[in-house]
Amino acid sequence: MKYLLDTDICIFFLQGKHRIKDKINEVGIENCFLSEITIAELKYGAEKSNDYEKHSKEVDKMEELFTVIPIYEILDIYAKERVRLQREGNLIPDFDLLIGASSIGHKMIMVTNNEKHLERLNKVKIENWKNPAFNKFL
Repeated sequence: MKYLLDTDICIFFLQGKHRIKDKINEVGIENCFLSEITIAELKYGAEKSNDYEKHSKEVDKMEELFTVIPIYEILDIYAKERVRLQREGNLIPDFDLLIGASSIGHKMIMVTNNEKHLERLNKVKIENWKNPAFNKFL
């Protein structure tokens, strides 16, 4: 199995919370990936934080530890899902949609604590490593 870690899971990892490091070790760090969008969100968080140096180094660490996948290959999935969700009146933020579309396009399990938004996507497989009671395979 391959896993795409959402931004919230990365933050828990960096904070040493919810045994995320243990779960990554259990599934194998080589099986865990990040989206370019997650890196963008982490860089934004570092930029607006009170400790830019610390958080910027954490982003660099994440880029060293995990393979970062590009979004170009999944833009068709993003567009189709966005139109579908818009027609249903059920839109989610674009960054969430891009990350979720990446998990679908690359056939990865989406690891997130934001199942409220991401479970709206067709064909998404979700695991919540913070709350393992919510693991959904759609």
